[in-house]
Amino acid sequence: MAALWQRLLHVLGWREDATSHAEKLISALGAFCALGAVWVVTHWVMPAEAALWVVASTGASAVLLFAVPHGPLSQPWAVLGGQLISALVGISCQQLLPDHPLTPALAVALAILAMHYARCIHPPGGATALTCVVAGPGIHALGYQFLFTPVLLNVGVILLVAVLFNSLFPWRRYPAALARQPLRPTPPPGLAPEDIHHALRQLDSYIDIRFDDLLEIMQLAHQHAEQQRLGSTDILPGACYSNGQPGARWSIRQVTGLPPRQPGRSARVVYRVLAGAEAGSHGSCRVAELAAWAQFAVRPSEHGWQRCSPAESQQAG
Repeated sequence: MAALWQRLLHVLGWREDATSHAEKLISALGAFCALGAVWVVTHWVMPAEAALWVVASTGASAVLLFAVPHGPLSQPWAVLGGQLISALVGISCQQLLPDHPLTPALAVALAILAMHYARCIHPPGGATALTCVVAGPGIHALGYQFLFTPVLLNVGVILLVAVLFNSLFPWRRYPAALARQPLRPTPPPGLAPEDIHHALRQLDSYIDIRFDDLLEIMQLAHQHAEQQRLGSTDILPGACYSNGQPGARWSIRQVTGLPPRQPGRSARVVYRVLAGAEAGSHGSCRVAELAAWAQFAVRPSEHGWQRCSPAESQQAG
């Protein structure tokens, strides 16, 4: 039953969130400040009924600007271009095909296409294009004036608040180009930036992460792995170790014995392969060789193998 539940969560896309409680609260506070400013400005220049539609669209932008301020979908060009281009497409569709049953769908579809080619994918833009068609006579009467008041006006307000608010917290950055990065992140040994770029192109899908951010994540992960590398003293009887290799090269070994060290010879270890390549086989090697082969200690769990300390792995075994 637990496995079925975990499978369902995986299919639904539910996953663990590494952000702190403080970060979540800051995101909510930023959105509150931004939407408050947008609400005031919108009601200042527009009737209340029309303003409700605009705030609904801008609220979706606030989620991106303050929950993921570093993401490509949240950057100024994505917000500005995505909102204005989508509004332009929506207004044009309404002007050319007023009250047609397929006009709303056409407006959103063409807005997505335009944002793709203009490199300003911004999901709330789809809501803006739809608003231009279905919001009613109050929005229709504005025509192309809707581009400037309220869309451009509201985009300007929310971008200004995003820059000012996120600048109060050193670990947040907006726009992402203002982040202080003295050195360009480099990928781990054996990988070049061109390799990562090639892999991204093979996916042939829009990935909501900047290329430099991806390099930085990989570099930080590699540094953490290097700091956690095992030594000969970390090889314990009964503990399990993974070589951390991808695909068919992955393997799990369990230490079954540490024979007494003979004078003049290197310490040796006896192991069996529990999973992965050569599963079920046995072998022996020098302790130093196993420490060099192993990337980290692991212990079995209901979801597979979980990384842990050598002592925890020894106790689990």
